[in-house]
Amino acid sequence: MSRTVIVDVENRPGELARIVNLFAARGVNVDALTVHPTADPAISTITVETTADDRTTALLVKLLEKQVRVLSACEVNTPPPEEKTTMNVLYDKDTDPAALRGKRIAVIGYGSQGHAHADNLKDSGCSVVVGLRENSPSAEKARAAGHQVRSTVNAVRGADIVMMLVPDELAPETYRNEVGPNLRPGAALAFAHGFSIHFGKVVPPDGADVFMVAPKGPGHLVRTEFARGRGVPCLAAVHQDRSGSARATALAYASAIGGGRAGILETTFKEETETDLFGEQAVLCGGLTSLITAGFETLVEAGYAPEMAYFECMHEMKLIVDLLYQGGLAKMRHSISNTAEYGDLTRGGRLITAATRAEMKRLLADIQSGKFADEWMAECEAGKPRFNRLESEGLNHPIEDVGRKLRSMMPWLQAAEADSGKREVEHVG
Repeated sequence: MSRTVIVDVENRPGELARIVNLFAARGVNVDALTVHPTADPAISTITVETTADDRTTALLVKLLEKQVRVLSACEVNTPPPEEKTTMNVLYDKDTDPAALRGKRIAVIGYGSQGHAHADNLKDSGCSVVVGLRENSPSAEKARAAGHQVRSTVNAVRGADIVMMLVPDELAPETYRNEVGPNLRPGAALAFAHGFSIHFGKVVPPDGADVFMVAPKGPGHLVRTEFARGRGVPCLAAVHQDRSGSARATALAYASAIGGGRAGILETTFKEETETDLFGEQAVLCGGLTSLITAGFETLVEAGYAPEMAYFECMHEMKLIVDLLYQGGLAKMRHSISNTAEYGDLTRGGRLITAATRAEMKRLLADIQSGKFADEWMAECEAGKPRFNRLESEGLNHPIEDVGRKLRSMMPWLQAAEADSGKREVEHVG
């Protein structure tokens, strides 16, 4: 199978030839090789595309690591996933509302997703209680929406289904201290994201059903679409089926929050979690914000006005994203000028190079191995020092100063900016 080996090496004469010779000595053909700089001018990254078996690739990586000027070497490919055609899509007609009949559902958390789940479930005739920590600022809002509000412990004790809608970094402690010890025998544990279960941060009791229902949209959209008689597509998965009815319960739950009106797509905890994290890191958040910032900096460093750089690299992003959201790549390309489309088709690939793709594979490997999950949880346990530093640096970047000034000239944006001050508990991937 095709393999990608990434080698970080000191910039010394003969290093490239030594690496190529090492592959040749083992009878391994190099299909493609790229050399690209790093942030350190004394170090380069060499990406080698080749075809070799597991044993030979592992040996090559070990031999590379023993070379004097090789700083690191790794193989970023993973075995191909099981072949899959299309996802199974179900609708309200395929679900059985009786799977929730007579069951008390505890929704733990009343943030972006929490309020949408709880409100939609209640409007669908389900028995719902909202579980919150003591003195939660969301309690008054939940009561105003007609919900019973209890402490997390008391909500769990009386529930047949417990839906965990707290941030990933809080889930292990919440489960360990409040949910797990009070989960009734036979009660089901549910999630809207697979992170905690897939990476073993929450270990449910062996006798409990464990399922996931993940709307593919922010909480406010899940709620407003439901109120309009429509719905947001949902992902559904089962991790443990001890009762024999976990799938039926998951589908009924997805239908009750509106997913069955738009479509319920069956997946797995692994697939949802790993694709969600990869999308956030490589494209939706990490990739996009880095691309915007780099574009802004490139224009400003070339002597263009920061305001012009902001308009072209940040402000107009919404126009493109809206087109993509509405009709995919085809609609976007149909809607822009021929000049812009030609630039898209001929220049984009010069940015997303083999080195970029190799780094994407490395990001995915870190996700799949659990390395990223462990790093994030350790960061949270330490008080988020790196997170807070990087967030602060981002807020102080010149693009933010320019943006604030320009957005003040656009009154139609001011209301939206005021509403975005509170961080929403949800996943965008």
